[in-house]
Amino acid sequence: MLKDQDRIFTNLYGMHDRTLAGAQKRGHWDGTAGIIQKGRDWIVDQMKASGLRGRGGAGFPTGLKWSFMPKESDGRPAYLVVNADESEPGTCKDREIMRHDPHTLIEGCLIASFAMNAHACYIYIRGEYIREKEALQAAIDEAYAAGLVGKNACKSGWDFDIYLHHGAGAYICGEETALLESLEGKKGMPRMKPPFPAGSGLYGCPTTVNNVESIAVVPTILRRGPEWFAGFGRPNNAGTKLFAISGHVNNPCVVEEAMSIGLQELLERHCGGVRGGWGNLKAVIPGGSSVPMLPASICGEAIMDFDWLREQRSGLGTAAVIVMDQSTDVIKAIWRLSKFYKHESCGQCTPCREGTGWMMRVMDRLVKGEAEVEEIDMLLDVTKQVEGHTICALGDAAAWPIQGLVRHFRDEIEDRIKAKRTGRKSALAAE
Repeated sequence: MLKDQDRIFTNLYGMHDRTLAGAQKRGHWDGTAGIIQKGRDWIVDQMKASGLRGRGGAGFPTGLKWSFMPKESDGRPAYLVVNADESEPGTCKDREIMRHDPHTLIEGCLIASFAMNAHACYIYIRGEYIREKEALQAAIDEAYAAGLVGKNACKSGWDFDIYLHHGAGAYICGEETALLESLEGKKGMPRMKPPFPAGSGLYGCPTTVNNVESIAVVPTILRRGPEWFAGFGRPNNAGTKLFAISGHVNNPCVVEEAMSIGLQELLERHCGGVRGGWGNLKAVIPGGSSVPMLPASICGEAIMDFDWLREQRSGLGTAAVIVMDQSTDVIKAIWRLSKFYKHESCGQCTPCREGTGWMMRVMDRLVKGEAEVEEIDMLLDVTKQVEGHTICALGDAAAWPIQGLVRHFRDEIEDRIKAKRTGRKSALAAE
């Protein structure tokens, strides 16, 4: 279990003062200028040594990502863009950072921007996050007033500006290049890669896009040392992590825990266990709605980190754990996600534009049991035609939940189709 002294987010629940004075009392903004004076290469090397992997879903090594930024400027400015467009269903961790512990993010932005030779940082916040935006903007204003950001930030000799940009509430803008398009005032549609943002990102300049949590943990890692951070979790899955647990647990919550914690331990220690006991568990989506679900049979041994979940053909994603007990109509649950992805597809790529609607319409019929058994394989085939054939990962995100459903609950789908034919009531969809 993670000890309190090892928690990075010391005000996750808003029990303490979230102002600058409160943050400083809890150890934030301590010796920031000293960290900056150690130089760019030192910061990037420390981040690589810490083993931090991106907390936005893909799990790409953060220090490595920073090192892709050009060492010397060719005359173009560089930018850090923070992805605060937390729109993945089930995910609600970054909002807790922004509304209760915003100074962790602002200090992280300063240090990360310096490490990448960026004098400006844009935080792109989700359109629905109204109060979070107010809390974050108030914290930014405090930091400016105290001289921690702005000209000669923290008296380090580094000029740094930070801007908060409010999105319009589109899921696709959580994809890094669609976010950049939206930030530039264009339609939020993903760009083709290459060029990657590190070569040509915001306004055609070198840019790194990082998740809120990835940036907010940076100052603490640098203060306490990469060895401390790397001491949590299994190799290649280092650090502490925010888990957002929702669904059929007795006490849904957002909690900071060590990586590689067992799923059962996580649910029982922090959520009072599954509603109706562990035996009542049916399935868990371990990392936000776009990763395939795990059936109860393997949840007992599940380890919450990138590599173990990938081996099970699922993923840690944003670590948004959605728990479903035996009362859940899993077919209907996945139909609901299909509807979401159809609605949020930007329509740029044909496989995604046509495929998401097609998959949703087949799911419509599967929920009611009005399909043929052969259509299950046809649906699976269509998910394979969408997956990996689009500019961004939304196509994959729409395909994977359905693949997980068919992989683990095919018998339930077939049973419903047969029940509809014979008029049996027991296996029909929940109203």
